[in-house]
Amino acid sequence: MNIPKRSVLDAELEDLNANIIKMHSLVDVAIEKAMLSLAKRDLSLAEQVILGDGEINATRYLIEESSLRILATQNPMAIDLRRVVASIHLAVELERIGDHASGISRIVKRMATEDEIISLYKLPKMANRARKMLREGLDAFINQDVELAQKMVKRDEKMDRQYQSFFRETLMTMQDDAYIRRATFLLWVSHNLERIGDRATNIAERVVFMVTGQFVESYDDLDGSLYITSESDEDA
Repeated sequence: MNIPKRSVLDAELEDLNANIIKMHSLVDVAIEKAMLSLAKRDLSLAEQVILGDGEINATRYLIEESSLRILATQNPMAIDLRRVVASIHLAVELERIGDHASGISRIVKRMATEDEIISLYKLPKMANRARKMLREGLDAFINQDVELAQKMVKRDEKMDRQYQSFFRETLMTMQDDAYIRRATFLLWVSHNLERIGDRATNIAERVVFMVTGQFVESYDDLDGSLYITSESDEDA
């Protein structure tokens, strides 16, 4: 008996979702372990994150291959087409976030000979916000929740402000020559976290496009105001 084409497409889309959820889980754990390795100066844990990046990369390629197969064999239309294309974009963003987690772990290894860090300032809070944004981005994608995605785009402004505040405070500590090298490492960590927030925002923007066919893009003006522009994709 022939299986209806729609049933095949639905099954393949569900498999695609499952792999995206898996990839998100791998990335989320990588961020958690990277920050824990920083807090505990645990080089073994940092190495786990670096080595685990290979599985994240492999999952990205699996998602891309599955997406291309769906496009070639199922001829999806409208929101299904945008969903498949969005899946490819999500896989790329998640893979890059994995790179940022790995980057933090590499910084931890470079700090091995540094004196113990008394305070990490706002880094744990930044990491928690980045992970929350990432979870919300995934939820918005799976549930096709435009409202959640739009809220998350606006929330990125808070992440940027945290980064700017941390940057200013850390620069102040650089007046102590003995702390300059460690402070520089911490600035690199904060930059990786800020970029994770940016990439989570990219995911939210892609969700809005997937559901509505409109591409939204946010950016911060010099005065800190947030602007959102949109462009219709009538052919999608």
